[in-house]
Amino acid sequence: MRTRHEQIMQLLKTNSMMKINDLCEQLNVSQATIRRDLTELREQGVERVGGAAFYKQASFASNDSLTVDSSNQVGCIISVSHKHMRPYFLSILEGIEKGLANHGYSLAFMHNLDDIQNEAILDSLLKESKIKGMIVVEGIKSEIYARIKKQFPTIVGIDISDHTVPVIAYDRINAAKSAVQHLIDQGHQAIGFIGGAGLTGDLEREKRYRGYKYALQEAGLELDSEWIINAGWDVNVSYSRMLELLDSSSHRPTAIFAASDLLAISAMRAVTEKGLRIPEDIAFIGLDNIEISQYTTPPLSSVHIPKYEIGMAAAKTLVDYLEAAYTLPFKMLMPYEVIVRESSIHLKK
Repeated sequence: MRTRHEQIMQLLKTNSMMKINDLCEQLNVSQATIRRDLTELREQGVERVGGAAFYKQASFASNDSLTVDSSNQVGCIISVSHKHMRPYFLSILEGIEKGLANHGYSLAFMHNLDDIQNEAILDSLLKESKIKGMIVVEGIKSEIYARIKKQFPTIVGIDISDHTVPVIAYDRINAAKSAVQHLIDQGHQAIGFIGGAGLTGDLEREKRYRGYKYALQEAGLELDSEWIINAGWDVNVSYSRMLELLDSSSHRPTAIFAASDLLAISAMRAVTEKGLRIPEDIAFIGLDNIEISQYTTPPLSSVHIPKYEIGMAAAKTLVDYLEAAYTLPFKMLMPYEVIVRESSIHLKK
C-alpha cells in the first residue's frame, strides 16, 4: 500500500493545481494533516511554487524571486474545528503564507482546534524548537493558550483577546451594526439573526450578536427571541432552524442578518424551498463577503472583511516583532464595507 506522501505526489502529478481542500477530500484526512504532509515533502525536496497545493521538485527552476531560509519558520493555529474551517479562514491563511514569504519566512504548520485539543498533537507542538513565533487566529481556551504562549513568547493574534500581544482584528460590533442598519434603511423593522456563540459559549457575549442588538435598540425596534437562531456556526443547523422558524412562527421576520455568509446562504435555501421570495418576502445580508456570495440567487449582500489583508498584516507584524522592529503590543483594526446586492435591496411592488 502506498504511503500518503506517495498518494499526494501521484494526485499532484495528475493535477498540479489541486487545492488543499481537494487533497483532503481525495484522501479523507484533515487540512492540518495535509499541511503537515506538504511540509514534510518540502523538507524532502519538494517545494511550493504556486497555489495552495501546487508543488514541484526542487531541482527544477523556481519562479520565486525570494529564497526562504528554512530556519525562518513560524507556526499558525486557527482555533476553529475542521468542519467550521470556512472560506473566511482560508483567505486569512492565504494572506499569512504570502506575507511570510514576502519577508523570507515560511509557515511550518497549521493546526486547527481539533488538533490542539488532542493532547498528543499539543505535546508535539509544544516540543517544537525550530519555530520562532506563532500566529493565533481566534480565541483558545485559557489553559491551552497559556501553554502555547509559554513555549512561543512571540505571538501575534487575529481576533483574540490578549492585550499583551499584537492583535489584528476588525470591529465586529460595528460591522454587524452596519449590516443591520442597512436593513433598517431599507424599511425593515422585523429583523432576525443567525449566528453562533464564541469561545465562552454565551451568545449574549458574541460581538456580532451584540452589534445586531445595539442596532435594533438604537432604532427603537423590537428584538423577538423567536427570530434568533443560534446555529453554532453550522450551515446545516442554519438551514434546518430556518425551516422551523418559517413553519412555527406566528409572524416571521421580514429580514435576516447572518453573522457569516455561509449561514446566510443555507438559510436562503430554506426560504426558497418554502416558496418565499428574496428579498420581497425576506431580505438577507451576511458578513465576511466570501467569493461565492456574489453568485448566489439572488446575489447576497454582505459586509466585506479584508480577510487576505488581515493575514498579510499579521504575518508582517510577526516578522517585525521577531526582528525587533517593535517591542510594545498594539491592536490594529482593519476597515470593513457594506456591499449591497440584490438579496437586501428594497424592491418596489
